[in-house]
Amino acid sequence: MMVIQHPFTQLLMNWHKNFNRREMPWKEEKDPYKIWLSEVILQQTRVEQGLPYYQRFLANYPTIQQLANAKDEAVFKLWEGLGYYNRCKNLIETARYISNELNGIFPSDYDTIVGLKGIGPYTASAIASFAFDQPCAVLDGNVFRVLSRTLGIETPIDSTSGKKQFAQIAFDLLDKTASAQYNQAIMDFGATVCKPMLPLCGTCPISEHCVSFNTGMVNKLPIKEKILTKKSRWFYYFIFEFDHQVMVQKRTMKDIWENLFEFHLLESTEKIEWDEQAISSYIFQQFSIADFKLIEVSVLQKQQLTHQLIKGQFIRVQMGSLPHQFNRFQWQPIETLKDLAFPRFITQYLASWEVSCAPRLF
Repeated sequence: MMVIQHPFTQLLMNWHKNFNRREMPWKEEKDPYKIWLSEVILQQTRVEQGLPYYQRFLANYPTIQQLANAKDEAVFKLWEGLGYYNRCKNLIETARYISNELNGIFPSDYDTIVGLKGIGPYTASAIASFAFDQPCAVLDGNVFRVLSRTLGIETPIDSTSGKKQFAQIAFDLLDKTASAQYNQAIMDFGATVCKPMLPLCGTCPISEHCVSFNTGMVNKLPIKEKILTKKSRWFYYFIFEFDHQVMVQKRTMKDIWENLFEFHLLESTEKIEWDEQAISSYIFQQFSIADFKLIEVSVLQKQQLTHQLIKGQFIRVQMGSLPHQFNRFQWQPIETLKDLAFPRFITQYLASWEVSCAPRLF
């Protein structure tokens, strides 16, 4: 019931109408063939890389019948460089099936579309919604992230129960009278505002109603059950200090250092250059906080684990006031940090952290 009454849909559609400026060549497209082609190309490919392929495919095969009549070698040559060639093989087979068995007419209902070779639930929902205005909710990475953060859902998005739960929530929030616009809006919102890294929470029109923003959980969500082993990871720890106390939290996910304490973590896939402007922007965008003093940005820290290398920095920030998003976390007196169990990556840094009340904590 809470989900149905949530103001998310109205706020999202208002943002889409007044502020969404993300341009894509297939936006507002109603031809199911072109929508299908764009989705297949982008399944494992970034937009910037996939766009030229999309344009070349349409230049060579502007209709599904022309693709169906093409020689395999010619189509594979166009696909060259995209990888995951099974996608291309399925594209050809499905084009021929539609051309030969369905008289060249792309099916308009979700159940038939999802039964076509190489088309999964997400792509079927996108085609049914964008091309035929069917009330189908798309669920891609952007949508999982937006819903998980907005509603504060900690169910792993890659679990069976999580997929079922998010599918129901996505349908509940769907604007049934304008499904194509809604689906485009939520995907664009996830790509430009509720981004995986450095989301624009400080200027987000939904932040007032966003559970993760108001509980300081933005960087923790969404949760995945299966965490891929990474050879190199970047950990940036923000040490928030207020009234001689430091904000700490336990690592509860099934990952390295489970059940050990840590500070506020921003994990990145690549190195981030932190200067005062970047730090100010991050803290404002994440927490709408401008009242703070930057104490230190540490030198680069490293720890080699068995299968991965952890690299990162510590950023000490002194708060002028205590933001309400931090109320759910534990605040530990600086001098008693030594009583908590931290991973070695953190204790290495704290060992050299000199403060007036405790020259050496470790």
